[in-house]
Amino acid sequence: MSISRPNPRPVAVLTGASSGIGAATARELSRRGYALVLAARRLEALEALRSELDSSGERIITVQADVTEDADRRHLMAEALRQFGRIDALINNAGISIARGMWWDDPDPVRVLKTNLDAPIELTRLVLPAMRARRHGQIVNVASVAGIVAFQGIYSASKFGLRGFSLALRRELLGSGVNVSLVSPGFIKTELTAGASIPMPGPEIVARAIADVLERPKREVLVPSWYRLPAFLEQIAPSLVDSVTALMRSKRYR
Repeated sequence: MSISRPNPRPVAVLTGASSGIGAATARELSRRGYALVLAARRLEALEALRSELDSSGERIITVQADVTEDADRRHLMAEALRQFGRIDALINNAGISIARGMWWDDPDPVRVLKTNLDAPIELTRLVLPAMRARRHGQIVNVASVAGIVAFQGIYSASKFGLRGFSLALRRELLGSGVNVSLVSPGFIKTELTAGASIPMPGPEIVARAIADVLERPKREVLVPSWYRLPAFLEQIAPSLVDSVTALMRSKRYR
């Protein structure tokens, strides 16, 4: 495999880039001068986004990839290196949920764990050796407030796992030059929450948080910041949170 001349811009690999938080993050990072490797399963949506942001294809490339497949993950990293010569940041944003009904009625609930937890772990394993060797790199994992305040079994399991992985990895890499940050959104207006009837901010607020922790790494950021309150209440008054989440569940899908 031929390696290109290193790009002077910081190079970020972004999964789940075709819509929602991923697409908003691509726009924000492009605005801030990043070279981007955009990955998702929907190639047409990726190409439309690339054309919008960089019609030349010199600063942004797209890679069709299912992050649950090992061959696709390896192909994604190989394409990033072929085009830009290195990876400065990995943003594990790809995520799915069970939109309607209970997880135990879904024919394949484990796919949520494969996408939301297994894939970020495996992608991180692929980028860590080079980042550690260079003593430079950033990993940003997009988790969820559902990884702090549990409300849906399989989805919360995946996000609790990703949160635990991220916080532990951060400590494992202290002093290595590789930073790990966790961005935990609450309810955000995306395809995942299309059936929700509660007011929600757009994905741009999360995109800015992701871009900000790339510039100034932080342990964890909750978005919007007012979600710190339910996270705090979960620790000191879980029965109160039980009542609130029961009320939200009754209004979320009708």
